[in-house]
Amino acid sequence: MCKGLAALPATCLKSAKDMKHRLGFLLQKSDSCDYSSSQGKKEKISSSQRLSQEEVRKWADSLENLIHHDRGLAAFRAFLKSEYSEENIEFWVSCEEYKKTKSPAKLSPKARKIYDEFISVQATKEVNLDSCTREKTSHNMLEPTLSCFDEAQRKIFTLMEKDSYRRFLKSPYYLDLVSPPGAGCGPENCKRNHIHTLDCNSNIISQCA
Repeated sequence: MCKGLAALPATCLKSAKDMKHRLGFLLQKSDSCDYSSSQGKKEKISSSQRLSQEEVRKWADSLENLIHHDRGLAAFRAFLKSEYSEENIEFWVSCEEYKKTKSPAKLSPKARKIYDEFISVQATKEVNLDSCTREKTSHNMLEPTLSCFDEAQRKIFTLMEKDSYRRFLKSPYYLDLVSPPGAGCGPENCKRNHIHTLDCNSNIISQCA
């Protein structure tokens, strides 16, 4: 008959306890390795999301480079929002999305939504278009096509390029990103020496969330 653990020799009990202790240690080590691996993956993801100085400097080459980069577009949007003029970039983005429409049946309702929001006399976010372009775009609403906003979009792009884009390049929204960490403390750098990273979670980008 089995008399339980009490019947086992003391040496056997000690060996069993030692083995239990070792198994517990190995399980803790395994958990620790899993956690370290997880942290390593997070660090790699964070690193891949960083902006390079070269990328940011390219934004100064042209407005096209800026707004075709996700974080460049986000920074520009934040700047325009600070000037209460974000309707221009919102209209441009809406036109880009509209041109990706696959279904012909969706063209008319989408076109009408953009027109009512940005171009009509009662538009909630009316953009600055000359009367000729506005009239032509209004006529295009009779039979909307993928190109019905092209001229208006070009006008707004040119307007941003000549005006708000130039101001953006001189603003902290751009300069805080393009100034390398540890740069000299000139008048401009002293104002922005609190920003030392180009992480995607920077203060500038986070304003567009």
